[in-house]
Amino acid sequence: MNYVNLDAITLKEIPKIIAEDGRGNLSVIEKELLPYEIKRVYYLYDVPSDSIRGGHAHKELQQFLIAVAGSFSVVLDNGKERKTFHLNRPNKGLLIPSGVWRELENFSAGAVCLSLVSAAYDEEDYIREYANFKSIKRS
Repeated sequence: MNYVNLDAITLKEIPKIIAEDGRGNLSVIEKELLPYEIKRVYYLYDVPSDSIRGGHAHKELQQFLIAVAGSFSVVLDNGKERKTFHLNRPNKGLLIPSGVWRELENFSAGAVCLSLVSAAYDEEDYIREYANFKSIKRS
């Protein structure tokens, strides 16, 4: 598993349509936005502010996270360095490639994290122990 350059990971703009009559905004995710076909969608909510979610890496799966309500932080780790992203806008998302450890933390009250992923659930794709992740990265 190769090292992923964390500097290449940035928040991705989701197209936003602004209602000129004040009825609110609409964001659209179409197949051109992501480098994969969405195979699974799930969302996190009612997460206590002191909880940490994630705490794993994927061998193959790619993931796009959006704060559709509230805010939270995503800490990414490539085995050599860490980088933190703060998600707080429903028209920006974070594309996480495979081979990157992720932890979600600092959830605000009412935060909802939407996750659009490239594969159906497969426990074999998870690396759940950080020591194992580091070992795989070294080899």
